Amino acid sequence: MMNMKEAKNKLIVALDVDSAGQALELFELLRDDVGMFKIGMQLFTAAGPDVVRKIIARGSRVFLDLKYHDIPNTVAKAGVEATRLGVSLFNIHASGGRDMMKKTADAVSEVAQRENLARPKVLAVTVLTSVDANTLKEIGIDEEPRSMVTRLASIAAECGLDGVVASAQEAKAIREKVSRPDFVIVTPGIRSATSPSDDQRRTMTIADAVAAGADYVVVGRPILSASDPAAAAQRFVQEIENADLDTQLQHHVAYNSID
Repeated sequence: MMNMKEAKNKLIVALDVDSAGQALELFELLRDDVGMFKIGMQLFTAAGPDVVRKIIARGSRVFLDLKYHDIPNTVAKAGVEATRLGVSLFNIHASGGRDMMKKTADAVSEVAQRENLARPKVLAVTVLTSVDANTLKEIGIDEEPRSMVTRLASIAAECGLDGVVASAQEAKAIREKVSRPDFVIVTPGIRSATSPSDDQRRTMTIADAVAAGADYVVVGRPILSASDPAAAAQRFVQEIENADLDTQLQHHVAYNSID
């Protein structure tokens, strides 16, 4: 059964703000209630790598969410620099292909070993949670999101990546497709049962995401926009802990109902 510390470590808060000052203020407010902080394109473009270094130097973990997507050599070199920054997770687009994913995974492992650095987990972005079947058709992909997500997750695992970023709606299907027990699933688009979905289309509540097999859940606006962000983060942690308890009880009932 998951304890409060384990539940906290599953929660990643997205620091989707436009200045280092605001980000660090939120970090100080939330650091005791959150397992990791996500730094994405907005904050990284505004504040650069120094804000990453400051958060890591103060004892917290960072998920660098820049979704690298370029020719294999360029992405591999970016992965090397992410490793040197000391982030715990970073991501690349699975749609960049096998060569890009494999070269990045290999480059990260090599530089971590050579320079005695902690090796970050490299995640593949499958299909963005803002994308649905209509969006895929508009860009010429005649495939349902679930099918595309599981196919890309399988390729990522074959290329040596550590996991994927995917909607919680596909988490169970990924677990069935990828047999590696250490394969990490990070789920954005997470909300409380009472939160609006905003511009996310393939969303789930935090309880459903944990039950589906998510290792980490990423929450942004429902915490950052709350009147009391720390209290909001604590409620999400409690939801994670409760969801794990509910899942354990369901498994117990199912097991004991077998004749």
